[in-house]
Amino acid sequence: MSARKHVSLGLAGCLVATVACAPAHAQSSVTLFGVVDVAMLYTNKTRNPVTGLNDGSQVSMIDGGRYYSQFGLQGVEDIGGGLKVKFRLQSGISATNGSLFHCNGNLFGCESWIALSGGAGELKMGLQFSPFFQAVYDSDPRDLSLFGSEATIYVGTVLGTSIFNPNAVTYTSPAFAGLTVSTMFAFGGKPGDFSAGKQYAARVRYQRGGLTVNAALYSGNAGGAQSTPVPTNVEFNGRMIGVGYQFGSLTAKASFVNFKVAGSFDSDVFGGGINWFASPALGINGGVWLTSDRNHTTNHSIMAAVGADYFLSKSTTLYAQCGVVNNHGAMNTGLSMIGALYGTAGTTFGGTVGIRKFF
Repeated sequence: MSARKHVSLGLAGCLVATVACAPAHAQSSVTLFGVVDVAMLYTNKTRNPVTGLNDGSQVSMIDGGRYYSQFGLQGVEDIGGGLKVKFRLQSGISATNGSLFHCNGNLFGCESWIALSGGAGELKMGLQFSPFFQAVYDSDPRDLSLFGSEATIYVGTVLGTSIFNPNAVTYTSPAFAGLTVSTMFAFGGKPGDFSAGKQYAARVRYQRGGLTVNAALYSGNAGGAQSTPVPTNVEFNGRMIGVGYQFGSLTAKASFVNFKVAGSFDSDVFGGGINWFASPALGINGGVWLTSDRNHTTNHSIMAAVGADYFLSKSTTLYAQCGVVNNHGAMNTGLSMIGALYGTAGTTFGGTVGIRKFF
């Protein structure tokens, strides 16, 4: 995900006994990290969750206009021989009311894993982002902003599925001639039925110079034993390919993603846009996404959005975004993951202004 500044916890006193018993070559650290992101959201239409019709305009405060608020712990220990043990515990929160929010709805529902990494690659076990999600993120010109990006299409289609994957094992290879491969398998956890609820994903990433190419797939079965407040077990298949190229301070990206949901949409999403650092203190980005349902081509939408980030410091950003989405047929693409995840028929305009702080 996006780079963030981590602040080391003062745990030296608590770790004295552990360090004393550890091998002389072992070195370890634990850091606290987090994000607070609050924005004001405006849309000229608001979807009624019962009727699907327009309830009128809205002005509201939301958590996560650009990114989601979170906090967590992560650590790494060098155990020698080129091997490191890593862990990460990450929880989504709402800065507007202090509750658990985002992710799958649980404490540490964003990430909760332990990994062993070295020259042969990295093996990671626990709740984690799938390689498919990471490829979509890497190929989005607005870094999956929670307003006006492929994030609203993704989550509006499959909720948290393939984003937050419980009971998962992932292997990521070392880079070879610019090529990296990641594979994931997640156990469904239903006794007597190994295939129920299982999930798997794979990603191939190639990077050389300014060029980045991603290809990924995901498949998930229904019927797993585990459920979460935000469902992560929607039965669907995903396929994607994306390409990006950096020209100095400007990066252009384009992608194709297919979300095939059992008994629902079979959506093709074509997206593209740019991200430009106009100066060290100002970033400008924009993108367009066309979504079409293969099952019924009358169901389609087009969304466009632009945003500007003004960096007050390396860790604090003021931002503004605006966007428009036009829905036809039964398509219900929304403009904002928080407050406007689903949209109404016709054209909706909206925007956010907010502040984001990494720590």
